[in-house]
Amino acid sequence: MFKFIHAADIHLDSPLHKLDYYDGAPVDEIRQATRRAFNNLIQTAIAEKVNFILIAGDLYDGDWKDYNTGLYLVSQTSRLREAGISVFMVAGNHDAASKITKTLRLPENVHLFPSNQPATHTIDSLNVAIHGQSFATPAVKKDLSLRYPEPVPGYFNTGLLHTCASGREGHEPYAPCTLEGLRSKEYDYWALGHVHQYEILSDDPWIVFSGNIQGRHVRETGPKGCVLVTVDDRGRAEIEFKPLDVIRWEIVTVDSNGAESGYTVIDRFCNRLDTLLEKNEDRPLVVRVVIQGETTAHSELLANVDRWGNEIRAAALDTSGHRVWIEKIKFHTRLPTSDKDLQTGDGAMGELVRLFDEFSDQPDLLRGLSDELMDLEKKMPKELKQDPDRIRFDDTEWLKSLLAQVRPMLIQRLMQKEDSQ
Repeated sequence: MFKFIHAADIHLDSPLHKLDYYDGAPVDEIRQATRRAFNNLIQTAIAEKVNFILIAGDLYDGDWKDYNTGLYLVSQTSRLREAGISVFMVAGNHDAASKITKTLRLPENVHLFPSNQPATHTIDSLNVAIHGQSFATPAVKKDLSLRYPEPVPGYFNTGLLHTCASGREGHEPYAPCTLEGLRSKEYDYWALGHVHQYEILSDDPWIVFSGNIQGRHVRETGPKGCVLVTVDDRGRAEIEFKPLDVIRWEIVTVDSNGAESGYTVIDRFCNRLDTLLEKNEDRPLVVRVVIQGETTAHSELLANVDRWGNEIRAAALDTSGHRVWIEKIKFHTRLPTSDKDLQTGDGAMGELVRLFDEFSDQPDLLRGLSDELMDLEKKMPKELKQDPDRIRFDDTEWLKSLLAQVRPMLIQRLMQKEDSQ
C-alpha cells in the first residue's frame, strides 16, 4: 500500500485580488493566506506519511516581486525531503509566465516535467509511473495528453496534466482534452489542474480536478484543498478530499419575501449566518451578502443602502465574534407590486415596465444594447475589466441580470416621484 497527495493551483503569494485595500479587511490573514494553505499541505503530507505529492500546475502566480517566494518554497520542500517525500509537478500557464522561476534551482526531491515533450518518472520501489508535460508558454491551445506515453505494465500509472478538460466556465481554454481521450490512455489516476473547483470527472479510472488550495475571490467559494489518494496492494485507489484553506469565501443569499421591515431582513441574515458558521467550524469567512425577494421593506432598504449595509456588517460581527468579514452587499429586492397592473398603466411607469420586458423577451435588443455599450467599455479603467466581479457588456446574460437588478430601483423612484406630486 502507498499514499500520495494530488494538489494544484497553489498560486503561491497570490494577493487575493487586492482585498487588503478594503477598509476593515483581515489584512494579515489575506496576505499570508496562500502560504498558510501551502503550509497546511506540507503538514498534511507529513502527517499522512504520503510517499509523494503531485502538483498539477500553477505552483506560482506568475513573476515574483523578489526571491522571497522561492526561498519560502525551498524551506517547505526541504521539510518534505527530510520526511522522505518527493514532489512531482508540471508547470501551468501561470508558471510559464514566470521569468525568475526559470533560473531557480529546485531542491533535489522536487521533479519538474519538461515542456518540450511528455516524460515519465518511475518509482520502482512502489511500482509507480508518473507521466506529465509542462506548459512551455502561458497559452497552450493543443491537447497535450494525446502524446502522453503508454502505461508502464505492472505499475500504477498516473497522468499529471494542467488542462481545461472539455472546457470550464471562467477558465481559459488551455490544453483542452476529452474524457474519452484520457480514459483511452488506460492510466489508473489522472491528476488534473487549472480548474479551481474540486471535481471528480470519472471514478473508473479516477480523473480528478483537485481545485486550488485557497480561494482568492468570490467566484471561488466553499472548501479548498487537496486530494489524498490511498492505493492498496491490488492497485485499487480510494480518494479523500482534504481541506487546506485558511480563509473561506461564501455567498449568503437572504430571502426577503414577506419581510415587513429592514430588521426582519437582518434577523433572517443572522439565521443564515449561524448555519454557515456551524458548517465551516472555526475558519474565518469572507462573505458576499445578496438580499433578494419581494418585500414591503424594499423602499426602506434602498432609501438608505449605507445604513442597512452597516447594519448587516454589525450583525455579522456580533453573530460571528469577528470571524466574518463582509466583502460586498447586494440589494436585489423589489416591491410586491403587480407587474400586470404596471404594464396596463399609462404614462412613464407603464412605458418603462414594457421596455424592460421587451429587453428580457427579445435577445436581439440585448445584443444591440451590448454593441452600444462596447464603446464605453473601451474607456473603462483596466482594473474594472480584470476584476472577478467585472462589468461584462459583451455578455448578454450578464446584461439581462443587470437590467433585472435596475428595474425595481427605477420603478421605485418613479413611484416615489408620482406620490410626491
